[in-house]
Amino acid sequence: MTQYLAEEGFAGRGKIGCTQPRRVAAMSVAKRVAEEVGCRLGEEVGYTIRFEDCTSPNTKIKYMTDGMLLRECLLDPDLTQYSVIILDEAHERTINTDVLFGLLKNTLKSRPELRVIVTSATLNAEKFSKYFFDCPIFSIPGRKFPVEVLYTKEPESDYLDAALITVMQIHLSEPPGDILLFLTGQEEIDTACEILYERMKALGPQVPDLVILPVYSALPSEMQSRIFEPAPPGSRKVVIATNIAETSITIDGIYYVVDPGFVKQNAYDAKVGMDSLIVTPISQAQARQRSGRAGRTGPGKCYRLYTEAAYRNEMLPNPVPEIQRTNLAHTVLTLKAMGINDLLHFDFMDPPPIQTLLTALEQLYALSALDDEGLLTRLGRKMAEFPLEPPLSKMLIHSVDLGCSEEILTVVAMLSVQNVFYRPKEKQAAADQKKAKFHQPEGDHLTLLTVYNAWKASKFSNAWCFENFIQGRSMKRCQDIRKQLVGIMDRYKQDIISCGKNYNKVRRAICSGFFRHAAKKDPQEGYKTLVEGTPVYIHPSSALFNKGPEWVIYHELVLTTKEYMREVTAIEPKWLTEAAPTFFKVADANTISKRKRGEKIQPLYNKYEKPNEWRLSRVKRHQRVSQTFG
Repeated sequence: MTQYLAEEGFAGRGKIGCTQPRRVAAMSVAKRVAEEVGCRLGEEVGYTIRFEDCTSPNTKIKYMTDGMLLRECLLDPDLTQYSVIILDEAHERTINTDVLFGLLKNTLKSRPELRVIVTSATLNAEKFSKYFFDCPIFSIPGRKFPVEVLYTKEPESDYLDAALITVMQIHLSEPPGDILLFLTGQEEIDTACEILYERMKALGPQVPDLVILPVYSALPSEMQSRIFEPAPPGSRKVVIATNIAETSITIDGIYYVVDPGFVKQNAYDAKVGMDSLIVTPISQAQARQRSGRAGRTGPGKCYRLYTEAAYRNEMLPNPVPEIQRTNLAHTVLTLKAMGINDLLHFDFMDPPPIQTLLTALEQLYALSALDDEGLLTRLGRKMAEFPLEPPLSKMLIHSVDLGCSEEILTVVAMLSVQNVFYRPKEKQAAADQKKAKFHQPEGDHLTLLTVYNAWKASKFSNAWCFENFIQGRSMKRCQDIRKQLVGIMDRYKQDIISCGKNYNKVRRAICSGFFRHAAKKDPQEGYKTLVEGTPVYIHPSSALFNKGPEWVIYHELVLTTKEYMREVTAIEPKWLTEAAPTFFKVADANTISKRKRGEKIQPLYNKYEKPNEWRLSRVKRHQRVSQTFG
């Protein structure tokens, strides 16, 4: 479509921009279009993703993630460089796409000549048309082959076992054609691969070979690319994937889809401030999308491991938009930096819960990014310039004053990539042994710093990564991110200073951004967070697992079998009050002298409480804030 628009002369009036929700899609589509146009990638056709810009002044067709277009809106709300904007895969309803809907709707009022095209395979078109001033709807029939959809008669008690039995039945009784199985995450996929391999081995050599190929984001890229290779003659391949294979990548030769009907989704609890990865049923739109994967190269079959009644009566028509189930601190900061203060009346297609908005505003106030009136501070404006979550950008800016920005740059870059440690199922003990060598007594943030410095000492060697079970691709991406952040620091004349081995400075800088993520050891079991008193545990992969420091700070909470803290570092409690005096109330001198005399007082963690500093009744007196909070 971008090429057709360019041929019709739209590229003469400005760039043709196309957004994708995933980095992989933006890069691969740009590469393909560049080949079709007959130019080098980065010339007339290029792409921009976070921390990577592959465009030039001659670029006419530009692919990018929705987050990158959102950042461009920050600098140029009218998007004057563009003549056409295409928002692709709109049904995925990522938070950035939803914010772009509202911003582009405003832009269209001031720039009626701008063309906005919203595209999707499974979209509630009427709703979108109504939102965008009753715009026309175009339905383009695809060249899809018929897909026979088969349901189970009864609900399955164990969907993983049922899925593997289905794969084996297809392999043994159906005509040639590859199989695509959807599962929820890495652990499940690895388990499925292992069981399938054992079952195939037990059948003996007379059964045609089944090539088992996993695909998930933490897998090294050379293993991911194997899914596109055709199966050897006389054999069949089964691709076991997360929902990345729903829309972002298309694998040729798939005739059979096995759909257990589940997906792992991020859900944010505004009260606790916790992200949970929850396995939830997919929506009807996602189910249709999955079944469509079987009809790309010929007539296919989709085996749905749930009943037809469950599909019709229990599944939501469309997935819940990300904006209604995620932390909005970064989005609110970006909108504030654009001068949009009336957030409650911003024209969201599906408004987020008010509690989530208030929590985001409260978080930004605690980070000193907003003032008492809910308006952006000078620090907040600086934070908005970094393409990072607010706590990370605050930590980076504060590290300059503490004299450890060299180290914090590395820590932030390492936290911004997928897990750098690779732990293959057949070599788990060896991988854990190698990882333990990097462990630092202070915790995981410094472990990540040690890994990067060791890689740097090896002259950024791939062989070193392989030897130490480190993901080479993640490390290269980390290096790119670090370079980009150094560029932003230089642009704003922020000094890059090393603290040498004085790691206390690094830990204090981490506290300045993540003071809300503090937890104290619980006398009974595990830890309790300071903000809500939620029971949490150190993740078994942490350097501090079984070490039990009294006070810790974590990067994120993830709910799996328990509420686990990921990337944990031991801290001193006094650093918290230094980092956020408005957030933590310090014990008075009388209490401290009592403690010195050994008299009985409240437990130490009661010293750090959330104050009544920032209640809505207080700020509602300000006229401008009443706009912000409605």
